[in-house]
Amino acid sequence: MQVGMTLPVMEPDVDPALLREWATRIDAGPWSTLSFGERIAFDNPDILTLLGAVSAWTSRVGIAATVVVPQLHDPVHLAKALATADRLCDGRLSIGLGVGGREEDYRAVGADWGTRTMAQLAERADVLRRVWAGENTTGATRPVGPRPATEGGPELLVGTLGRRTTEHAARWADGLAGMTLTADVDETAALFDVARKAWADEGRPAPRLTTSFWFALAEATDDPRGQVHAHLRHYMNWLPVEIVDALAPSAGFAGTLGELRALLDRFAEIGTDEVQLIPTGGDPRQVDLVAGIL
Repeated sequence: MQVGMTLPVMEPDVDPALLREWATRIDAGPWSTLSFGERIAFDNPDILTLLGAVSAWTSRVGIAATVVVPQLHDPVHLAKALATADRLCDGRLSIGLGVGGREEDYRAVGADWGTRTMAQLAERADVLRRVWAGENTTGATRPVGPRPATEGGPELLVGTLGRRTTEHAARWADGLAGMTLTADVDETAALFDVARKAWADEGRPAPRLTTSFWFALAEATDDPRGQVHAHLRHYMNWLPVEIVDALAPSAGFAGTLGELRALLDRFAEIGTDEVQLIPTGGDPRQVDLVAGIL
């Protein structure tokens, strides 16, 4: 099983120097991917702009943009931006696509909340692949480029936590860019079984199975559970605070490096291809601490 690390892009007041330090430490370590996701109505960096910076800051590690919500973008322009990123990082890009769960993000860019469907997601994934294949989708004098560094374009995973969306995505996705809110191995195993069956029923190759969860380390903070709670209060600001407070005691992982290693071993046992860890604090020491157990 591979293990990736997420940049702390959802932390308050994160600055470029800190992001660069995280990126260079991840690139120098045993990590499989460096990942980060998208929000609009928030103070995080723009995901497409950050792809260019991370491509320049790293030379080895895979780069996972997860989750991108294509309904928040013009699909042809999104295809161009992602193809550019794939060329800049020399084919190290992986993309998770999802419909998103925040209506305020749709409103912020004038997108139609009614397009938040799996059918629309599949249509937009098809546009991406057609543009990347060099098809002239616009009727312009030349097709929209550049062509991606990866033949056929970067892998497209579906960002989902649910059974029905997983089954629907078997028609077009290369696998799952999943998340488990409570770092629940059994719950993740059940969703992976759904994916394996759905992909097999569609006559497609076995899906790539990835998941992620929040974490905080006892070796980096005196109160790891409190760190998770504070992070969720900031990140999940679109939800009523009582819902966030009810989730916080069981959300993600809060404990020692040894306990984290045991949890990762359990994810490996269920056939997980990759776990992407999501930090709940900006201290870059966490990159090296976890690298020591990988």
